[in-house]
Amino acid sequence: MSGMTINRRELADFLRRSRDRVRPQDAGLLAGPRRRTPGLRREEVAQLAGMSADYYIRLEQARGPQPSPQILASLARALRLSGDERDHLHLLAGHRPPAAGLAGDHVEPGLLHLLDQLPTTPAQIIGDLGDVLAQNEAARTLLGGVCTVSEYGRNLVWRWFTDPDQRAAYPPQEHAYYSRLHVADLRAAVGRRAGDPAAARLVTRLRAASEEFAELWPLHEVAVRRHTRMRLLHPLVGPVDLDCQVLLAPQGEQRLVLFTPPPGTDTAGKLALLGAVGTGQFGQPASSP
Repeated sequence: MSGMTINRRELADFLRRSRDRVRPQDAGLLAGPRRRTPGLRREEVAQLAGMSADYYIRLEQARGPQPSPQILASLARALRLSGDERDHLHLLAGHRPPAAGLAGDHVEPGLLHLLDQLPTTPAQIIGDLGDVLAQNEAARTLLGGVCTVSEYGRNLVWRWFTDPDQRAAYPPQEHAYYSRLHVADLRAAVGRRAGDPAAARLVTRLRAASEEFAELWPLHEVAVRRHTRMRLLHPLVGPVDLDCQVLLAPQGEQRLVLFTPPPGTDTAGKLALLGAVGTGQFGQPASSP
């Protein structure tokens, strides 16, 4: 990340306070009868991180050289830092935080549990590249079953730009808006993934398959999707207005999308009708844009 510089004073303070919070027994060390501090000693942090005590002491005195990302990773482990604290340590040292491990198709148990607690509210769990990873029965009734479709068939961005039937379920005057929304959200995900092959492959295939996508991608618009209003043209109950509330998982790799009735609309009644009818009474509607 260009333009970043080390903040030695803040780095030294963060290291000291982090060291004070780690109990020796948590780090596999004996507390001993003559310990004057509840946390780790400087020499113990250096030992746990595999560096010289002199080097670490200079960091805490705000006079050491800029530590490398490898040293910062060792310090983060020695000090038992959380993901947020690890990223903060890198930023104070003048480095870009390491890319988070990607969740892929594995849905976090907490998200699945939350999905199970929403029997009447349509909800989906979507990966940051647009893959529908899980959804409840209410979402299948409203949007169709797409989780079992392999590869790009379950990817919302791919389907939007390559499948005419997907767009047919939404008012034509809103297509351009949804297209830019998809591209901006995907651009943010690709940036977070920093060279991930799956992200690069999806973009390459989209640029080859869709002229519209190929025109929008170079605009470099970036916007993580958090809340949108949409209108679905459902084959059974007709137009359905929906508020799409997006709840991001802590690392941003997966999101829980809730489809709720906007105030002052007849959506609640239509969702109740769909819940009573079930999925077996009509064909597959398109998934969310």
